[in-house]
Amino acid sequence: MMVCIGCQWQLNAKHADADEQRVSIHRYDRIESLFLTTGDRSALQQMNTYYPRQTRTLIEDVLQLGQVNDPGINGKFHSFFQDTTLQSMIVEVQRQYKDIDDLNDELTKAFQHLRDMMPSVDIPEVYTQIGSFDQSIIVGSNLLGISLDKYLGADYPFYKEHYTDVQRSMMTRAMIVPDCLSFYILSLFPFQQEPMPKDEQRLMHMGKIQWVVNQVMQRDVFNNETVSAVARYMEKSPISVEQLLRQSVR
Repeated sequence: MMVCIGCQWQLNAKHADADEQRVSIHRYDRIESLFLTTGDRSALQQMNTYYPRQTRTLIEDVLQLGQVNDPGINGKFHSFFQDTTLQSMIVEVQRQYKDIDDLNDELTKAFQHLRDMMPSVDIPEVYTQIGSFDQSIIVGSNLLGISLDKYLGADYPFYKEHYTDVQRSMMTRAMIVPDCLSFYILSLFPFQQEPMPKDEQRLMHMGKIQWVVNQVMQRDVFNNETVSAVARYMEKSPISVEQLLRQSVR
């Protein structure tokens, strides 16, 4: 399981036709919200029965509350979210993301474009969840989770108190699909050690991924010196996107 920290850094494997590859985001956040706001035990049962991997990842990896089978873990999970700030956040998530048809459509088009570039790429199972203002995108085992609490808009009051202007500018609905692509591609082509300074390595590798995301989104989501350097390199180098992601760029 790879947990990606946003402001820092059962569709699937068998390639069928376009209709079968449409992305339909699982609303795990709605069931989670019901349990966390009302204590509804049937909602908890649904979380554990229909979304066991998502629940384990949330409790163990994202919130780090303990093991999902620990005695009393459900009460600990519920109590953790009784803070007034988190309760207000849950309400706001459900208000802003009552309808996510736009995200379904955008993700469908984005993954289709990505597979046009790299046909071997599988489309993950995508779901939404509610965290505690920590991770934004979670990737692992053909799952891609979106923490909606990290995408409430640059002017969300809690963000103004705890994040920089640059960070807040990225914590918007418009960044959900680009972030999903960025971290999913990173999971497929993880950072590799190369004979150059470590920070420069990471910067260049993320620049390559961001350039690919720009091509997939067909707009300049990311605009920085590293992405521009990759763009200049690709203008001169007749290589595939997959080759780009596997090799170093000077």
